[in-house]
Amino acid sequence: MIAPRVSIILPVHNQADHIEEIVAEYERALALLPAHHETVLVVNGSRDRSLAICRDLEASHPGVIRAVESERGGWGLAVNLGIREAAGDLICYTNSARTSPSDLAQIIGVGLANPGHVVKANRKIREGMRRRAGSLLYNLQARALFDLSVWDINGTPKVFPRVFDALLHLQRNDDLVDLEFIVTCREHGYPIMEMPIFSSRRHGGSSMTGIESALKMYRGAFDLKRERGR
Repeated sequence: MIAPRVSIILPVHNQADHIEEIVAEYERALALLPAHHETVLVVNGSRDRSLAICRDLEASHPGVIRAVESERGGWGLAVNLGIREAAGDLICYTNSARTSPSDLAQIIGVGLANPGHVVKANRKIREGMRRRAGSLLYNLQARALFDLSVWDINGTPKVFPRVFDALLHLQRNDDLVDLEFIVTCREHGYPIMEMPIFSSRRHGGSSMTGIESALKMYRGAFDLKRERGR
């Protein structure tokens, strides 16, 4: 019996100095899973050598690593492009700056063992009091607007089976894609399992989430509510 294939989507943005190390760590952890896998590196809007390095990784790992380019940047754009390119029966996307190899493998493993569920991270440690407060406010807003039961809307990895077709056609190309993902699960009755993640790993410096981007997400949640018409 052939083990189910897993697609791991990694958006890559100006990560030339560490993406090779991240991929190597992930590949060692993923090799222990009872499933074939592919890693889709979505290089989006990078101004450094990220694309060249990802192309080299693709050449040195044929059939395992693929590099996809988008001239435009954006988290949601990269996630959606990766989902469209993914060939796996189980699809995962994650923020490589925040995801340890063991956490990635653990959550994918839970997804393999629970094929009728979405599995996502619920991060328990964040950088600084201001970031924690901002995240709590955003999650409370999202829960109230959309009657959600989950926490940590933006937490990754997120893992879902391909048969959950609505998740293959997300529309948001910005940071609101994670909220759209959770709302889509709510609307279509896709059950969600949340796994607590305690690691504080970060590659590539500090978070890019500032006051301006946080306010944009708060406004965006209201916009998404209006778009859904409910």
